[in-house]
Amino acid sequence: MGTSDLSAEELTTPAGRSWRRHSEEFKTRVIELARQPGVSAAAVAMANGINANMLRRWVKEAGELSSEHKATAAVVPAFVQLPMPQETPPTLPPASTQVPSTVAVAIRRGGTTVRAELLLDSRSAAWLREVLG
Repeated sequence: MGTSDLSAEELTTPAGRSWRRHSEEFKTRVIELARQPGVSAAAVAMANGINANMLRRWVKEAGELSSEHKATAAVVPAFVQLPMPQETPPTLPPASTQVPSTVAVAIRRGGTTVRAELLLDSRSAAWLREVLG
């Protein structure tokens, strides 16, 4: 059989393929599900056994978005800034009441002794760690 023997209908429609028809009630139900805030059209389509692109087309044909859904979408901002607590540095007592702490160190190496009296701060602590190692 050559291609000229086929009718026009046989050429345009694949053998054994037919289009599914969906009732208006079914379409209305899935369109309303897809219009719900926070619901994925693809998830609704998959759950109902239809193609996501078909569902999106049905929603578009039914009227872009309901006025209720538009109002909800307009209210939700794209970025929400959350309040962050301010970190306050630890407070030190006033300098006039603070008595400087000192540390007296005596280091012996062989017959030599070195004595030092240092203010207790981060630099002297680092020096002591290095010397006493």
